Amino acid sequence: MGTPEIAAEVKTKLDAARAALAQHITGAPGVPADGSLSAGWKGDVCLTCSFQAEDVLLTKLAVALDPKIPILFLDTGYHFAETYAYRDRIASEWNLNLINLLPEKTVAEQEAEFGLLYKTAPDRCCGFRKVEPLFKAVAGYRVWITGLRREQARTRAALEESSLFTLPGGRQVLKLAPLAAWTTRDVWYACEELGIPLLPLYERGYSSIGCEPCTSLPTDPNDPRSGRWAGAQGVKIECGIHIQAAPVS
Repeated sequence: MGTPEIAAEVKTKLDAARAALAQHITGAPGVPADGSLSAGWKGDVCLTCSFQAEDVLLTKLAVALDPKIPILFLDTGYHFAETYAYRDRIASEWNLNLINLLPEKTVAEQEAEFGLLYKTAPDRCCGFRKVEPLFKAVAGYRVWITGLRREQARTRAALEESSLFTLPGGRQVLKLAPLAAWTTRDVWYACEELGIPLLPLYERGYSSIGCEPCTSLPTDPNDPRSGRWAGAQGVKIECGIHIQAAPVS
């Protein structure tokens, strides 16, 4: 597919993503002509951002509709220094309403009590530092916007663009994935077109970026997440925040 065809395809996808976001962020069926919030807006929409390419792209589109939309970042304490620096840069330059979600225990407190859980029990580590703070925060909103894509992992192959997600305790939120059908090529092309700088770690060969101790260069060129939890490949491929909670009995 040549560049003009790619440009046209990505434009169509961008228009669809903007419309989906506008429907829930502003309460309107499309982007308001004057850029203002419609009367139907409720302010109960959040967007989770890891500051990877697809999340930053969605953030750019979302803040064009509502500059004060809550942008939730899971501050696990284990991120790359480059991730923290990039987060701070984008948050400052775009004047984001950034909310850093912190675990109950600091890294030092957790390691003093349990040791290096990311080595011995990565599911517990993700549970403490990602799942619990994220679910607690998301429970305060009606709509949760994510940058999930089907192409990212086999566990996401059946991802829907819109679905109800059940949190622990039984509360449901509407989970939106406007980029579900997007490819990595689409994301990178759109970011370039919109002038969005990307996390420098991509230049070092990383394709899926999480906590530093659990992120390495991909081992399989056809699997962008093959560098995540490298010591537990085939056992752990998700951190847990995109897995439905068990039904409440």
